[in-house]
Amino acid sequence: MFEYAPAPESRSVVDIAGSYGLFIDGAFDGGKDGNVFKTVNPATEEVLAEVAAAGPEDVDRAVAAARRAFGPWSALPGAERAKYLFRIARIIQERSRELAVLESLDNGKPIKESRDVDLPLVAAHFFYYAGWADKLAYAGFGPDPRPIGVTGQVIPWNFPLLMLAWKIAPALATGNTVVLKPAETTPLSALFFADVCRQAELPPGVVNIVTGAGDTGAYLVQHPDVNKVAFTGSTEVGREIARAVAGTGKRLTLELGGKAANIVFDDAPIDQAVEGIVNGIFFNQGHVCCAGSRLLVQESVADELLASLKRRMATLRVGDPLDKNTDIGAINSAAQLTRITELSEIGASEGAERWSPECTLPDRGFWFAPTIFTGVTQAHRIAREEIFGPVLSVLTFRTPEEAVAKANNTPYGLSAGIWTEKGSRILAVADKLRAGVVWANTFNKFDPASPFGGYKESGYGREGGRHGLEAYLA
Repeated sequence: MFEYAPAPESRSVVDIAGSYGLFIDGAFDGGKDGNVFKTVNPATEEVLAEVAAAGPEDVDRAVAAARRAFGPWSALPGAERAKYLFRIARIIQERSRELAVLESLDNGKPIKESRDVDLPLVAAHFFYYAGWADKLAYAGFGPDPRPIGVTGQVIPWNFPLLMLAWKIAPALATGNTVVLKPAETTPLSALFFADVCRQAELPPGVVNIVTGAGDTGAYLVQHPDVNKVAFTGSTEVGREIARAVAGTGKRLTLELGGKAANIVFDDAPIDQAVEGIVNGIFFNQGHVCCAGSRLLVQESVADELLASLKRRMATLRVGDPLDKNTDIGAINSAAQLTRITELSEIGASEGAERWSPECTLPDRGFWFAPTIFTGVTQAHRIAREEIFGPVLSVLTFRTPEEAVAKANNTPYGLSAGIWTEKGSRILAVADKLRAGVVWANTFNKFDPASPFGGYKESGYGREGGRHGLEAYLA
């Protein structure tokens, strides 16, 4: 076992102010009623900043600013809009170290993930959709596609800046304007993005950021002058939003929860599969809607695979998110830690066998050791409900048909993984899986040119790729 000396990334690259206002019509202001909330570092419970909480009047102002900006912005030639998107992408690249540190401080994810996954993908999405801005007539949505208008976008706390890019880049490329509400526990990177918009000299009102809790999001979703709603988050809130916009004529895309099956066949390369399993469930502390949280392993190789998986898990380093050696950072909030803890205790009480490697968790902050449950059946709650944490449920199967049946036995349908050396088996099984994304001999691979989205209770609509333009075009 290697001993790792601490390799901390410096906090000095990011300058966090004591308080932040709302970003409306190209300027920051404190909000009409003066309500504020605090955002904390989940690794230390230290307060990072005080942030304005937008009320109904603030949301009205933001939507009005977006409406005023819509005419001139949508009238710009696509090549002109593209210039702004390219500029934003380049500024994000220039400020990527600062933004990566900020994301790890506010969210709790390891710096190596913020630095090597989140930020490169954020810039890539803006570059990709900048390329589409003057080619919309060739996207397959009619010869003269038109923008919809004002888009209300509500994003989650697990990938704050990346989810912002997924939403804002296609909206701007197609000529729409945006009012975005980031998650209450991770507002800072969206507010820093507002500064990126100013630096790129984006016209005022094209992007507006309103911070707050669920009620702020509800005001935005229900606002009569919002033409399109895009939401990523929990299935429960997704249902409420679908009910709220029903009959209003608003466009809606939902990217919701998941309970992905990661299927390992007996001819799979075991070591490669173990890396994919670890990446599938322990990446970003398991705070991933498409996480491979159900491992389906063929019975004949289950013992060998589990022994290898446990050896690999014993090498995972849990701790300071700003340490470049850290594999698993902090759980995003006390509320999320409570949910993960409760569901794990239910798993043990229902008879599944729980195992975690030996690891010392820090005294302060929100932490949960990487955990696997064996002896899990399809009736267990941990096999049915989205835990959204570093917890893996292991089930076994004997035949490909049984694997498919178990994989599809879920209300969700966001993603899946297949591990086998046979290309024919990959294609045959993938064809039967009810999942929006199926990875073969890999997991959690994303690309701006590839559409992402789900079936059933995982939502509808696609983000990314040519398909991601459709929801923003009339």
